[in-house]
Amino acid sequence: MLTIRRRHCTGGSSEKITCDVTPRDYNIPLRIGLLFVILVTSAIGVFVPILTTRFHLISQSNIIFVVLKQFGTGIVISTAFIHLFTHVELMFGNECLGELAYEGTTAAIFMAGLFLSFSVDYLGARFVQWRRNKRFGSNLETSIANGDDKTVDSPSSTTPNNEFLRSHELPHAHGPMHAPTPMEEKIHVMNLEAGIIFHSVLIGITLVVSGDSFFITLFIVILFHQMFEGIALGTSIAELPKAAASTLQKLIMAGIFALITPIGMAIGIGLLNQLNGNNPSTIVAIGTLDALSAGILAWVGILEMLARDWMHGKLLNAGMVRTVCAMLALISGLVLMSVFGKWA
Repeated sequence: MLTIRRRHCTGGSSEKITCDVTPRDYNIPLRIGLLFVILVTSAIGVFVPILTTRFHLISQSNIIFVVLKQFGTGIVISTAFIHLFTHVELMFGNECLGELAYEGTTAAIFMAGLFLSFSVDYLGARFVQWRRNKRFGSNLETSIANGDDKTVDSPSSTTPNNEFLRSHELPHAHGPMHAPTPMEEKIHVMNLEAGIIFHSVLIGITLVVSGDSFFITLFIVILFHQMFEGIALGTSIAELPKAAASTLQKLIMAGIFALITPIGMAIGIGLLNQLNGNNPSTIVAIGTLDALSAGILAWVGILEMLARDWMHGKLLNAGMVRTVCAMLALISGLVLMSVFGKWA
């Protein structure tokens, strides 16, 4: 199991440092049974927002959906900084790893994840713009060949997206925000899911290889963690327009999330009594993935969820009741995941 100088998973308990594999008697039937509990809980969290909006039980403008979405935003942001970034700092302080030559290693990898997420969004937006301009050029050539005297409007003036943008411009000091196309919205959600999936596998492995003395405590924390992250991802997937993702595609995206932590747990069960969490290579590999995930989730949570909804979205001009409810939900998500960060 992973034994570090400050036992993050147990809230600071101390024990003798050892860099070797520690033989333990694991309750394997219990771990297999709770694997399915994690599966069901993750599925409930991620599928409920999608199915309730698909069957019109709750509309996306309903205050319940808004509250769930803002709660999920808080969960994502807190996961990035409290659960992942802080955990990597603790891992890289492991005495078995030795002193790192560069003290800013965690922050550097975090920035790499953030830049990776930005690059995916930017290149996706450039691709969408290129395809739109190419379509416009093709229409213009066809119009000229047919001798059509009507002026073909440029994509910057007549596309549905720009008509939507002009009719929804907000009185913001930084100007109106670009209205994302369905493809761009899908890329944003895929970015979010990628960040969640990276660390969800590691969560499953970490849970299973933890000792029986604090396995149940860690399981309860991760159970809530999975449900809350499922809500965050599910509300984002549910908001995707039909042009971006069909109902089947949305369900597949949700299903991947529901399965990923149980898959990590299954891997962990197969590695029991073999995985040495204090092996330097293991520490570096897990720490790097966690730090990359933190950067990705920080970008998605702050820019694509928090800023878009509050600075450029409907919450900018929302009524007092809706604004207060959304803010309380956001703070609740931040606080709850920060509290859970004491154990996981």
